[in-house]
Amino acid sequence: MNHDAYPDSYIRGILNTVKTIAMVGASAKENRPSYFAFKYLLERGYHMIPVNPGLAGHAILGQKIYAKLADIPEPIDMVDIFRASPYALPIVQEALALKPQPQVIWMQLGVRSDEAAALAEANGMKVVMNRCPKIEYGRLSSEIAWMGVNTRTLSSKKATIGGMQRMSLNRSSSPGGATAAADRAQREESGN
Repeated sequence: MNHDAYPDSYIRGILNTVKTIAMVGASAKENRPSYFAFKYLLERGYHMIPVNPGLAGHAILGQKIYAKLADIPEPIDMVDIFRASPYALPIVQEALALKPQPQVIWMQLGVRSDEAAALAEANGMKVVMNRCPKIEYGRLSSEIAWMGVNTRTLSSKKATIGGMQRMSLNRSSSPGGATAAADRAQREESGN
């Protein structure tokens, strides 16, 4: 697989299929990217399991933290690697020892290990590198556009919609992130 570009159908298929995600490198600090991604995916209905040896036994957002993947007492669908690239291969090796094995290895933005990817794929796992499932979910569900990004309608005012809405990933994405609302706004702006 070409790990420089992924078809939307590949990413969508993964996000629609996985239910349980172990995030290796999850942080309890609210200002860390891993915390944002963890919280976002948890709020979208995924069963999130934090993995961080320094925080084992504690909890993030009510979810028990485990020291390593092998300590998790239930099957994992996807391992989300929120660690630097040199750690990806040992994490994949640890994931391969799990029974049953996870279906997906996902390496976060800035994380790439072709060796880890090759090992995972040779063992039947799907692999995504240098992508964030939070960003991909928002992009593919049109949630990013729904919240005002890429619609050419940005505001500092908080949205009036109450609660959190889980949006569907079963939508087709336009190339370049174009949306009907963005196209309409552009036509209105240019007077067409």
